[in-house]
Amino acid sequence: MSSVNLMAREVAAKIVFYGPGLSGKTTTLRKVYETVRPAHRGEMMSIATEGDRTLFFDFLPVKVERVGDCSVRLALYTVPGQVFYNATRKLVLQGADGVVFVADSQAEAMDANRESLANLEENLLENGIRLDRFPLVMQWNKRDLDNVLSVEELRRELNPRGVPDFESAATSGRGVMDTLKTITRLVIKDLRAKRIVPPP
Repeated sequence: MSSVNLMAREVAAKIVFYGPGLSGKTTTLRKVYETVRPAHRGEMMSIATEGDRTLFFDFLPVKVERVGDCSVRLALYTVPGQVFYNATRKLVLQGADGVVFVADSQAEAMDANRESLANLEENLLENGIRLDRFPLVMQWNKRDLDNVLSVEELRRELNPRGVPDFESAATSGRGVMDTLKTITRLVIKDLRAKRIVPPP
């Protein structure tokens, strides 16, 4: 989906927030929306599904990083977490330039986290993309709750590749913008490597 508009001096990229149901994907995007200045964001649109929510969200340039003379415009999406919406997940993933995996830090959610991560890998492969070569950031969400696993345990189970990871509490916004800035940098680096974006 990434594109470069040299006339408008703008780079557009698509980032998908993936993870199990109710891990905090929608809350994360709402917090980003609240944080970004109104002049720098588009309208937030939500498509509600029974028992879950999926969200489409797009906003105007956010000065996370400049690419030469270009500003960066992100289209942010979440996927529905529940398994029976897999066709929707595949559709949302098409054309993605990077993924934020939003994991639920609670001990009882580990199986759902593992299943969702395996599903992400499978769905990317169907698009001819290997997860280990794709821009990815892990967001350990719900760190403000009781009964959360240690970051070391989450890393061991879900992040053996050692991609950048951040602790977050999406309801308060803690860690949310750090995650977004990092995935944006990784996406720009990847687009440069693919020569979609000119080198600095």
